[in-house]
Amino acid sequence: MATKRMNVLVYSGNGCTVDAVRHCLYSLRRLLSPNYAVIPIDGNAVIKEPWTSTCALFVMPGGADLGYCRTLNGEGNRRIILYVERGGAYLGFCAGAYYASGRCEFEVGNKNLEVAGNRELAFFPGICRGLAFPGFVYHSEQGTKAVELKVSKSALNEGSVPEVFRSYYNGGGVFVDAPRFREKGVEILAEYTEQLSVNGGDGSAAVVYCKVGDGGAVLSCTHPEFAAINLDRQSKIPGYDKFIKDVTDDDKQRTDFLKACLLKLGLEVNQGSTTVPSLSRLHLSSATPSATLEIMASLREIITLHDGEEFIKDDNDTFHLEKPSAWSLGAMRKVLQGVQTQETDQSESSEDRFLDYNNVVKRLVIHNNESPANKETPYFNHDSFYAYLKHYSGHAEAVEGAFGRSILYGEVVTSTNTMLEKNTELLRRLPAGFTATATVQIAGRGRGSNVWVSPAGSLMFSTLVRHPVSVTARAPVIFLQYLAALAIVQGVQTYDIGYQEMPIKLKWPNDIYALDPTSKTYVKIGGILVNSHYNSTEFLSVIGIGLNTTNAAPTTSLNALKPPAPFVLERLLARILTTFSQFYEGFVRTGFDKPLENLYYKHWLHTEQIVTLEAAGGIRARIKGITNDWGLLVVEELGFEDRPTGKNWQLQSDSNSFDFFKGLVKRKV
Repeated sequence: MATKRMNVLVYSGNGCTVDAVRHCLYSLRRLLSPNYAVIPIDGNAVIKEPWTSTCALFVMPGGADLGYCRTLNGEGNRRIILYVERGGAYLGFCAGAYYASGRCEFEVGNKNLEVAGNRELAFFPGICRGLAFPGFVYHSEQGTKAVELKVSKSALNEGSVPEVFRSYYNGGGVFVDAPRFREKGVEILAEYTEQLSVNGGDGSAAVVYCKVGDGGAVLSCTHPEFAAINLDRQSKIPGYDKFIKDVTDDDKQRTDFLKACLLKLGLEVNQGSTTVPSLSRLHLSSATPSATLEIMASLREIITLHDGEEFIKDDNDTFHLEKPSAWSLGAMRKVLQGVQTQETDQSESSEDRFLDYNNVVKRLVIHNNESPANKETPYFNHDSFYAYLKHYSGHAEAVEGAFGRSILYGEVVTSTNTMLEKNTELLRRLPAGFTATATVQIAGRGRGSNVWVSPAGSLMFSTLVRHPVSVTARAPVIFLQYLAALAIVQGVQTYDIGYQEMPIKLKWPNDIYALDPTSKTYVKIGGILVNSHYNSTEFLSVIGIGLNTTNAAPTTSLNALKPPAPFVLERLLARILTTFSQFYEGFVRTGFDKPLENLYYKHWLHTEQIVTLEAAGGIRARIKGITNDWGLLVVEELGFEDRPTGKNWQLQSDSNSFDFFKGLVKRKV
């Protein structure tokens, strides 16, 4: 299996500010999507989780570097250093640049602000000294300044690079005597053009590149990741309006400079800027009109009226119910009066800026009589989907109880999993098999706290399983993720005649891999996330699935595997859902029995695979299978020359977000 470095990790632990992290996530996701997943990582994960093998870039945002020291000194910094030395990349902004220098000197002599001391990372081998410009106040924009930077085009020779530009500055320093470290692999990427408030020695370096072993670091004393559109335009600080104008005027140059820095670190960068699209309407429909009517009847008790309009206000989201292709009287009245509703302002705004999507009212169109028209959902053909659902189910009556009988579709949504699992009033009233799907997710959920923009071309959906407590003794709920993985592989290989040899496999416990035709190695193309709620009679389990189907980035996709004919998302969704339905029906009756177990082993990657259990002191072990009670991994311990020692272990994941096989916890059998 190949491990592609596709994570960009933004430190979000002790020391950093919320705004600094948000700016990093905002800018980097727009420049690096869909080639990388830009996700936050806390200090505990830096120290304990195996993040280095999948990390393309480690980012240290602005904040206070003493907080970084308190959390990461020792083991955390040791890991960061080894990661960079072995070919990794580090990007530090402001406090992240102070922190990565050999010595930090901040406001020396000012008893209220002074911070001085040596630092462990020392990617820049000298001193980072600040304040470069006066006026800094913690947790304030008081000392903010649009500083002019002169860019070195000889050091940044990829992409469109500006000669000069103005960048957001608030508390950064200068790299003292930076030209003198040229022989140690230091290159000056940009210099201040204005007089500094501190002694910068030889030069006035504001941004530097440092060669570190086989890797490298870009350290910036300013904030080129701060986009002007996200700054506070209502600030009453004197001169702030002029500052906003300056950074807004140079926003393109700022973006081009940041792209050039990312290219310098070896990342694949969008030469455009990927904007996060606005949320679209949601469409609720069913294979038969009666099914939609049944759902609406069950939701009636949680629907409220406001100004003549119907709403469902739940734990995470508020839904505004609309009729298909028609204006409601309330919305029409507001338009005629020249008033925009909150949901229109937020959902249809063309401005690409920070937005709390949980506060955006989701518009839900109820289709009682017929499926949405193609003009309403141009990227998803509902009639085609329901026709394939009927085709794979075998007959029309089988669709009545099928997974996918009723679906919620949105062209652009936050997360299909979030919409179902985080809205408990809605969830408790939905029928088994209810499925949410989307063309684009802007806050897709992965393991842990992972969130990312899921691009068009991925098959993204979440389906609801109502699993009776009465059957859990023979059919434990933990196996739902295994059934989902099996349904994906089997669904792909039984999509049509000629697809049975499609080279896809499942990786324990919940990933899907494919044989990349370019590298000839197995790479990840899909994943499964299961979240469950429990009551006295049943588990309400939401199974979320993402599968690269027509999109080539960030790894490969099903259509890149050269199938007999390209996969169609509507048809593939119907096939996976009907396959899962068949597996689940048998699972409830007889559990994860021998036929299911054998089928699972047929499709998995791990037969006789030897793994090193890093969390267990480096023990080598050979994978033998999974337990039929909790689905734990069964391995036999290996000794000298990989001979079995006679000891067997059951392994479970420590729930890390990066690599199951580097976070296994052993339990002796």
